[in-house]
Amino acid sequence: MTHPFHSSKADKVYLLISLVLFCACQSPKQEQATQSPFEQVHALYRADLEDCLAALDSIAAGADAPRHLALARQAFKKAEPVMAFAENADFNSLNRPNILSITEEDRTDVKVQEAMGMQVLEELIHGEEAIDSTQLRQNLSFIRSRLQFLLRNSNFEHYKDYHFLWLLQQEVLRIATTGITGFDSPVLAASLTESAFAYGRLLDFIRIYQARFASARLYADWEQSLTQSISTLSAADFDTFDRYAFIRDHSNAQLGLIIRTAQDWDIDYPFSMALSNELDNLFSPALANMSHFADPHADADNAGKIALGKMLFHDPALSATGKMSCATCHQESKAFTDGLSTFEGQERNSPTLTYAGLQKAFFHDNRSGSLDGQILSVIHSETEFQTDEASLLAKLATTGHYQQQFDSLYSKGMTSATLRNAIANYIRSLNTFDSRFDRNMRGEEESLSPTEIQGFNLFMGKAACATCHFAPLFNGTVPPEYRNTEMELIGVPGTAANQAVDEDPGRYKVMGTPERKFFFKTPGLRNIAVTAPYMHNGVYPTLEQVMEFYNNGGGAGMGFDLPLQTLPFDSLGLSDAEQQAIIAFMHTLTDARYAQQN
Repeated sequence: MTHPFHSSKADKVYLLISLVLFCACQSPKQEQATQSPFEQVHALYRADLEDCLAALDSIAAGADAPRHLALARQAFKKAEPVMAFAENADFNSLNRPNILSITEEDRTDVKVQEAMGMQVLEELIHGEEAIDSTQLRQNLSFIRSRLQFLLRNSNFEHYKDYHFLWLLQQEVLRIATTGITGFDSPVLAASLTESAFAYGRLLDFIRIYQARFASARLYADWEQSLTQSISTLSAADFDTFDRYAFIRDHSNAQLGLIIRTAQDWDIDYPFSMALSNELDNLFSPALANMSHFADPHADADNAGKIALGKMLFHDPALSATGKMSCATCHQESKAFTDGLSTFEGQERNSPTLTYAGLQKAFFHDNRSGSLDGQILSVIHSETEFQTDEASLLAKLATTGHYQQQFDSLYSKGMTSATLRNAIANYIRSLNTFDSRFDRNMRGEEESLSPTEIQGFNLFMGKAACATCHFAPLFNGTVPPEYRNTEMELIGVPGTAANQAVDEDPGRYKVMGTPERKFFFKTPGLRNIAVTAPYMHNGVYPTLEQVMEFYNNGGGAGMGFDLPLQTLPFDSLGLSDAEQQAIIAFMHTLTDARYAQQN
């Protein structure tokens, strides 16, 4: 999600206070030898919660609000690695952006809540308007009640060593993908210093686990890597920070250390979470556990099912007319798009299917929660396949070769579920991570120009692109848990003349929630250079027009009446050269197979 973001308004006093506090608070308290390592981690976590509560109490008592907010945020960021891993729902609630929270179970069960939490508190205390005392009290009460609940109820006595490695992995990715982007410091742009606080706690945790290391060299490598990250982040300026170098040299190195630690500790992971247990680089094809993104009841993929899915994907026999296949609108030569603003008979632009399997919601309005469900909608659609499962299965059964392949690959043979599963498995195979940017991030080549690197750094920082399009997928599925694919209201115009917002109501058409009018899914940006035109309606044929739209503050910035727009209203202040640098970076996200075709 996004929020009004003003990187130029960093509060130097806040940062100075934070740095002093950071340097003064690096040594963990001496713990009893009888405690397990994770119990010692828990003790530090409880101390951080108590410190955060004490600072919030001082604000409530009328003390210097900016100073005690700095203290509260420092303690919160130090608690982040444990809270985000073990109490993720509470962490997300406390750390959510200052926009409405909408929960839509069905049309009769919609909950709309004003945002409250640490980001809102920052905006209240450091915003341009006078502090609203009522809102301040409400936010303080909300945060305090959640923290007190966590203090009373947190219990990690059953946590094992592999839980700790998962915690480390998630926090390294969280900092790389949201922490250093300004995602959770909307006014002060203090996210780099605050990420140093989180790294400081990781260093404390590694020291707690020192005796667990068989390799003294590995432990020393951890100490050195984390200390260097803290030093680099503490001294950085938000607008000029080299995020490319940080992720390549720090984040990726630490993922490698986690792999080495699992080997050193002889860890046997019981299962994989969203991230692969073998992840050694943020831009690796092994980033994700693909079963996390599949329908929970789906059959596991294999080469045979993917090949069958590819055959079905290209077969027009799936449609009632025998003239339309999935490939009609998603052509491989165009990175699985069709090059049109909207295909004949369709209301919206055909998005790329590359990396589509790494999402948790589908269609521009998020109306389907799985690829399997998305395929079912296409089958039923009156403007697409115009059929039903029974008729389609009967038709495919007459071809003979399909029945034989399904019988050999699926225990249940050819059913509606296995048909959809085969196609979904094929789509999930379209994630190659073979762009020039990926290869550079993995150290396989050094081919990025200074302008392309500058573009990535702008994308991840000053331009705030990465607060919606999260690296490394560059889509709206929020790392590192990858449970939710976000929607935004950015105010896309109906025509390139930029005179009025497009009339398509977006998510509102699905659920009828007024607060979701004009909301659309945040799309993926991989292969964007070869998938024009852009936006849900294909209104912009060039990336230059897209960048100008964002730089102007989206629809609201162009004068449209959109009070709930989630994009910053004001100009990003990007120069023409900076916009061109971001476009140059986006060109590096083209996978090799499509770069060769264009």
